[in-house]
Amino acid sequence: MTAPLDSAAVAQYLADHPQFFVEHAGLLGEVKLSSPLTGRAVSLQERQMEVMRDKYKALELRMADLLRRAEENMAIANRFHGWTQGLLRAGTPAAMPDAVVKGLIEHFSVPQASLRLWNLAPDYAEAPFARGASDDVRLFANSLRAPYCGPNKDFEAVRWLDDGVEVGSNVRSTVLLTLRAGGNAFGLLVLGSPDPDRFNATMATDFLVHIGETASAALAPLRA
Repeated sequence: MTAPLDSAAVAQYLADHPQFFVEHAGLLGEVKLSSPLTGRAVSLQERQMEVMRDKYKALELRMADLLRRAEENMAIANRFHGWTQGLLRAGTPAAMPDAVVKGLIEHFSVPQASLRLWNLAPDYAEAPFARGASDDVRLFANSLRAPYCGPNKDFEAVRWLDDGVEVGSNVRSTVLLTLRAGGNAFGLLVLGSPDPDRFNATMATDFLVHIGETASAALAPLRA
C-alpha cells in the first residue's frame, strides 16, 4: 500500500528540485488553483502572475507613500528656511520676538502664535513680550521636557494669543514650546488653531523641537 504524500514533503521536494517545472512544463498549464481574486480556477502561471501583480501594487503604494512623505518634509524644510531667514533679518534683539511670532504665522500658516519671556535684561523688562507670564506658567514651562501638541486643555498661556481671552478660548488645538538657555526655561512659545485636528498628539514633533531650539537661540540675547 502506498503511503499518502505529505504536503510539506512535496513542497520541500519542489524547493530542492527547481528544475522540476522545466522538465514538466506542461503542468504549469494543467494544474488548476482557485484564485482568491476571481474565485475561478486558474493555472499555476496565472496564479503566479496574480501574486506578482499584488506585490507590484504593494510596492507602488509604498513608493507613492515615500514620495508623499519626502515632498511633505521638503515643504516643511523650505518653510523652516524662510522662517530662519526672517530671524536673521530682524536686526535687533528687541525685534526678535515679533520676528519669531510673525514668521511662524507667515511661513507655517499658523492661525495664531504668541510668546512670553522672563528673566530678561533690564532694557526689555517692560516690553509686551515680558509681561503676563505668571509663576504657574513659568513652573509649567520648566517642567515641559518635550513639545506639547494636542487639544487646548484651558491652558493659561493660550490666553496670550492676540492678547484676548475670548480669542484664546476659541483655540481648539495648540502647541506649547518651552524656550530654554543653558537648560533653564526663560520663555514659552504658543501656537493655536480653531481646528481641533491641526495640532494633535499623533503628529511627529521633530520639526517642533527644531523650532523651539532655533527660537531659543534667537531670543537668548534678551536674557539678563
